Amino acid sequence: MKNDKLVIIPTYNEIENISDMIHAVMGLEENYHLLIIDDQSPDGTAAQVKKEQETFPDRLFLLQREGKQGLGTAYIEGFQYALARNYDYIFEMDADFSHNPADLPRLYDACNRGDCDMAVGSRYITGVNVVNWPMGRVLMSFFASKYVQFITGIPIRDTTAGFVCYRQKVLRTIDLEKIKFIGYAFQIEMKFTAWKLGFKVKEIPIIFTDRTKGTSKMSKHIFREAIFGVIYMKAKSLLRGYQPASDAYLSS
Repeated sequence: MKNDKLVIIPTYNEIENISDMIHAVMGLEENYHLLIIDDQSPDGTAAQVKKEQETFPDRLFLLQREGKQGLGTAYIEGFQYALARNYDYIFEMDADFSHNPADLPRLYDACNRGDCDMAVGSRYITGVNVVNWPMGRVLMSFFASKYVQFITGIPIRDTTAGFVCYRQKVLRTIDLEKIKFIGYAFQIEMKFTAWKLGFKVKEIPIIFTDRTKGTSKMSKHIFREAIFGVIYMKAKSLLRGYQPASDAYLSS
């Protein structure tokens, strides 16, 4: 029987987290498949994934890329991999346990029940649910999402969230070749495009916990891309025709 769920995790220097993350996903009651996309991590992340494949040969997969190419391009390759193999539900999440693997079934249930086409693990739908972040970073992230809402009109509160479940039809409808951003603006662009195309989006409250192992990949370049990219994205959308999306958002 075909498995219908694929979790995609991009990695760069995640040797300290990757084995624990693999076992956490593999240990869930539902039978998830897991695709690691590694950008030639110098710390040996890919080699560790290959070792774990000996334990999970039919459920754990690895794509190795040449050099550090960015979060967005990694997910696009992962989406194409998933669509080529006809997975019904495709997930994004981080390798560092800031997203709790135990929340994967909650995102899956939201889409599988038919409530929505895209479920977003949201830090801000029930207040601010962030643990171990400095206050400055919490405020930057929170107000970045408010800024995106103001510029675009999108009703999603956590627009930069990287913990997402898509139904297959969303990724088949979005022209992935036209998704241009590679940093955290990629997350905004995917949500904005899905919403404008009329898909139902639901935010599921999660607790986001900052990494305790490894180092953050956030940079000033990524932040600038998100700030200025939103204006570009909104302007570009005015030249395109989308389905009406006024009823496409579902609160939690």
